[in-house]
Amino acid sequence: MMHDNIDAVASWTPTNIVAQLLGGLSWVLIMSLAAPVQATPEILAAVDPPTADHSQFEQLQRDFANGREVTRACLDCHTEAGKQVRASIHWRWEYRHPQTGQLLGKQHVVNSFCNNVTTNLGRCTACHAGYGWDGPDFDFSDDSRVDCLVCHDTTGTYEKSPKRAGRVLQEPVKVHGHPLQPPDLGKVARNVGPTSSETCGSCHFFGGGGNGSKHGDLDTSLLDPPPALDVHMSDAGAGLECSDCHVERAHQIAGSRYQVAAHDRKGTGAPGQRRYAATCASCHGVEPHALGSDPAALYQGAKLNAHVDRIACQTCHIPAMARGGVATKTWWDWSKAGRLDADGNPIKRHDADGNLTYWTRWGEIEWGEDIEPDYRWFDGTMRYTLPDQTIDSSQSVPINRFAGHHDDPDARIWPFKMMRGKQPYDPVKDRLVYMQLFGKTEQAYWQGLEWQPAIASAMEAAGLPFSGEVGFTETRMAWPITHMVAPAEEALACGDCHAREGRMAELTGFYLPGRDSDPRLDRWAQLALGAALLAIGVHIGLRILFHRRRRYAE
Repeated sequence: MMHDNIDAVASWTPTNIVAQLLGGLSWVLIMSLAAPVQATPEILAAVDPPTADHSQFEQLQRDFANGREVTRACLDCHTEAGKQVRASIHWRWEYRHPQTGQLLGKQHVVNSFCNNVTTNLGRCTACHAGYGWDGPDFDFSDDSRVDCLVCHDTTGTYEKSPKRAGRVLQEPVKVHGHPLQPPDLGKVARNVGPTSSETCGSCHFFGGGGNGSKHGDLDTSLLDPPPALDVHMSDAGAGLECSDCHVERAHQIAGSRYQVAAHDRKGTGAPGQRRYAATCASCHGVEPHALGSDPAALYQGAKLNAHVDRIACQTCHIPAMARGGVATKTWWDWSKAGRLDADGNPIKRHDADGNLTYWTRWGEIEWGEDIEPDYRWFDGTMRYTLPDQTIDSSQSVPINRFAGHHDDPDARIWPFKMMRGKQPYDPVKDRLVYMQLFGKTEQAYWQGLEWQPAIASAMEAAGLPFSGEVGFTETRMAWPITHMVAPAEEALACGDCHAREGRMAELTGFYLPGRDSDPRLDRWAQLALGAALLAIGVHIGLRILFHRRRRYAE
């Protein structure tokens, strides 16, 4: 965590002087109780060499007309894989939260980007781990509809159609100016392998309308990052892939933004073993900072380890997001969509870096790089504002709400990207709404640029009431930051947080040394400091007096 001198607190108020004295007393206790502890090493899962060469499998020695034919061939040997994938959140885009009871997942939530997938499935499911999900009649029980290749391609040639419900590309197309070619399915099938950052990133890097748009800590800069960008994923660092942290069991992947493991008191298992938990402690343990041999280093390591109970590792070790040269969206205003130029043509504008800042179909967008995160107390649980809930449109509407506070032993201070913008809502019912954007129908907003039919169509498809009136309200959505981990020497310093205008300025209700003071405690501290100075003065005076008496006596 923080690596500067532990005593380098930003402001020396009397309160903080007393706090430091108390800290010194606690250090005596630490020294008396602490046994010699070694820093917990990174524990990585041992990867066995492959036991099968798919290029030798007889059933793969042919051409395939479509992806489902490949999947049927895969299932001849991997007999349980289809069932396992169908039980995952990657398949149904649905998650029942165990604490809140809310039914979440892409199928149900509203977001601050393209809003929802309802009635937009033909476009959104280009990133689904299946084939052909374009409407409510999709057969989720059909194993042959599972897409094995999207996660296990090693050739880098596997492409799916961006507008045809995740079907394999059949002819060359251009997406955002980049040409895509139909893959040789036989070649891809004969060269499958473990998942990689490339396969995971082919979807997760491009959510929300483009590279880096959504998360703020996931973009293509992580495909070959220098250690300064991400010490875990860099080949010059730990050289990890996504699956090294997002551990898989029977196609269930650890780690979800719907239920974040905000703390991990169990730490690591036995050396060489990984726990099924996408947490820092899963590798680094619950006392990650080294306890040096000399007193100063031992004190610093113990002091930093004491922060683990209150602060997420990511807070100190991810000093900024979108810092790999790829910008992330920070604002999306749908209320400004629909404008045409003087000739009645759609408008597109870009900034100096090529980021889209206005489009008739999307409205106004703002981007940012090297952004300081927002910080909140967080216990891992979030409640989402769904379209069947009443909102207060007079203020910024939280798409998701934090659980956890400073008195909660399960909460930690976490970093977040806070996505803000304006999006449609029903001003009569005071509810957020779904909207149909995609499709060759009159109702789709991207066809007719009319909000009322686009919202009416989506709400009807979801079986939700809609008054017919359309308004726009400001919203905000929180995205936990967990990637782009900086080297230890670039972690936050003490003064970044322990200061009056530091990063924790918005977190109130608790005492933070260096930032806070209490008038009553200040008065007592002043009295204590005055008494100490008086005692020192008296002591010096007595020493001088007795020294002179001895001189005269001699």
